[in-house]
Amino acid sequence: MKVILQKNVQKLGKIGDVVESKPGYYRNFLQPRGLAVVATTGSLKKRDEELEGLRAKADKEHQAAVELGEKITAIGSVKIIQRAGDGGKLYGKVTNKDIAEAVGKELGAHVDKKGIKTLEEITSVGTYKVYIKVTPEVQSEVNVIVYDATQGEPPAPKPVQAQAPTEEASSEETAEAVS
Repeated sequence: MKVILQKNVQKLGKIGDVVESKPGYYRNFLQPRGLAVVATTGSLKKRDEELEGLRAKADKEHQAAVELGEKITAIGSVKIIQRAGDGGKLYGKVTNKDIAEAVGKELGAHVDKKGIKTLEEITSVGTYKVYIKVTPEVQSEVNVIVYDATQGEPPAPKPVQAQAPTEEASSEETAEAVS
């Protein structure tokens, strides 16, 4: 059966595409979620009229997702503080919800916990690389730094500032260089 997609569906198509679908897949998955409608002559005419609006909306959503992905990458790392025992082993584990809350708090935006992918379970103190899928096309990465709550957060490293030489020091250096 032919259907018109109302939203992007992974592994099926993009907004406005006319695709072939099995009746059960349409009836049980696509239709209840508002992802597709049956492709009749009337709906095809309506699709042609609305296609530009749908594409513009999809482009705007994609651009917003790209911007959010860039913001996530720009923060670089987030800190999570949890209690740990001897050897830095956590009493629980850091979940995707914890990571989503930490990243969301840092950005001031909502991050979906379902889009977070860790390469390994976070069960001890340390630094871990985490991938965040904003949309199927946009993925960012961030480092998660886990600290022990009983020891407190270590002090942030102070940035090293290169001090400009004072006039006296520079005049002494030039006097030594001339001698």
